[in-house]
Amino acid sequence: MTRRVLVTGGSRGIGRAIASRFVDDGCEVVLTGRGEEAERTAQEIGARALPLDLSDRATISHLAERVGELDVLVNNAGGFVGRPPSGAPDVEAIADHWERTLRVNLVGPALVLAMLEPGLRDGGAVVSIGSIGAEYAGNPYSVAKAAVQAWSAGAAERLGARGITANAIAPGYVAGTNLWGGPVAEERHASLVERTLVGRAGSPADIAELAFFLCSPGARHITGQTIHVNGGAFLTR
Repeated sequence: MTRRVLVTGGSRGIGRAIASRFVDDGCEVVLTGRGEEAERTAQEIGARALPLDLSDRATISHLAERVGELDVLVNNAGGFVGRPPSGAPDVEAIADHWERTLRVNLVGPALVLAMLEPGLRDGGAVVSIGSIGAEYAGNPYSVAKAAVQAWSAGAAERLGARGITANAIAPGYVAGTNLWGGPVAEERHASLVERTLVGRAGSPADIAELAFFLCSPGARHITGQTIHVNGGAFLTR
C-alpha cells in the first residue's frame, strides 16, 4: 500500500528535501506552506500543496479532514519569528516575541499532531525537527526547539502501544535554507563550518535522508530519540 506522508513547511530548504525524498520512494506526499511557493514546489516535485499557518488555530483545527489518514507526519515548519526587540526593555515587545516564537515552533507542531493523531495508522512514524540551538537555549527559538525535543519523547511514549515511532532530528548549520531570513554572511558561514569535524556545512539532503530512514522498516525499534546531524559541531554520548 502506498504510504501517505505530510510534511509541514515543505516549500523550501529542509522541508522540500524531505518531501522530495518521500516522493522519490513512491509515497503520496502532502506538503504545507504559504501561498504560491507551496503550490510551485508541489508541482515541481510531484506532491500536493496544502496552505497552513502554524499560528492559525482555526486552520489547524480542520487539518484532519483536509488530510485524512496518514502513515508519516514530519513536523518541519518553524523558524525565527521576526527580530528580537532592541533598545530599552519593553515588556510587551519581549513577551510578544516569545509568544509568537513558541506558538509557531512548539505549540503549532503539538496541535498538528493532536489533530492528526487519530488518523495516524498503526505502525507509522512521526519525525519532528529540532535544532542544535536547543543545547544552548539562549533565545526563544532555541528554547522552543528544546521543548520540541522533549515533547517528541513524550509523544513516543504515548504512541508506542500502536507501533508508531516518534523521534526528533536536531540539525546543526545547514546551508541552503532561509532560517535566518536570507543568505548567511561569508564570515558567519566560515565560522559555523569551522566548528564541524568534517569541514563542511550540512545540506537539506543530510536531514532528509535521516528523516526517511526513521520512517523506514529498518528503524522500527528507534523511538523517543533526538538524533543530532551537525558534522560533529556538538558531540553527544
